[in-house]
Amino acid sequence: MDTQSTNQSNKRAIADIPVRRRLPLRLLAILAKSPVGIAGSLIVTVVVVLAFIGPVISPQDPLSRNIRARFKPPGFVDESGNSYLLGNDQLGRDILSRIIAGSRVSVLVGVVSVLISGTLGVIYGLISGFIGGPVDSVLMRIVDGLLAIPFIILVIAISGVVGAGLSTLILILGFTGWITYARVIRGEVLKVREMEYVLAAYALGQSRLKVMFLHILPNVVASAIVLAAVQVGVTILAESSLSFLGLGVKPPTVTWGLMLSDGRQYINSAWWMTAFPGIAITITVLGVVFLGDWLRDFLDPNVRGRA
Repeated sequence: MDTQSTNQSNKRAIADIPVRRRLPLRLLAILAKSPVGIAGSLIVTVVVVLAFIGPVISPQDPLSRNIRARFKPPGFVDESGNSYLLGNDQLGRDILSRIIAGSRVSVLVGVVSVLISGTLGVIYGLISGFIGGPVDSVLMRIVDGLLAIPFIILVIAISGVVGAGLSTLILILGFTGWITYARVIRGEVLKVREMEYVLAAYALGQSRLKVMFLHILPNVVASAIVLAAVQVGVTILAESSLSFLGLGVKPPTVTWGLMLSDGRQYINSAWWMTAFPGIAITITVLGVVFLGDWLRDFLDPNVRGRA
């Protein structure tokens, strides 16, 4: 009884707080109940912070070469007293500093390309599901045709034709990643457009354009947010894969994929050149997936109602 009384008191206290202040409290309440959400939030926060303040906290210049310190193992300290916590690569460059520098590219590519693909996919799926009929059939057949081509193969083909580079890679990933959003949002729109409040909006004389953007779009955007969180991880993997194959970002820009590519021929003698960038990619992608899983719970009205 005491526990139930305490919970009811807490809920009443939260209910008395203004809505704009209540939402962060609910967010923290749901986050506190989810170890996966806490882990994902911490990982993503660390990666984002490293991306922004990397040049300030980086122990060495990620592009600085020191031939005399080639292939030095983790924990190496040179004659000047500089320590290399994660070792050096084939040109004597600090692995830790390069991982920190690579986080900037991963965050930039992941976020910007997902913003592009998410915007395109949401608009496409919204129009397809809302209009329906022959238009929906034609638009979805286009999506089905593109889905038949594996994503990474499609990206590699376009990258090979257009060329490599950071800006080009962002645009390629952005303009090829919208397909998943289109399918998901179209399915959500088909459900929402039959809801009572949508029919009531029509009865009140609102235009189709208003209904689509004021009543349907806000109720499907939660699914797009959850999908976008997961797609950031997919995009980071795609960028690393393309850079590893030489079809992504080119040197001297530092990326985790390029670090893997540099270290693959030395994997038997200098394992740290591939191990640490690989660990960075794995942890970052897992963190993004964990955060997306928690966002799904937070944006679920049933879960919010219990918080």
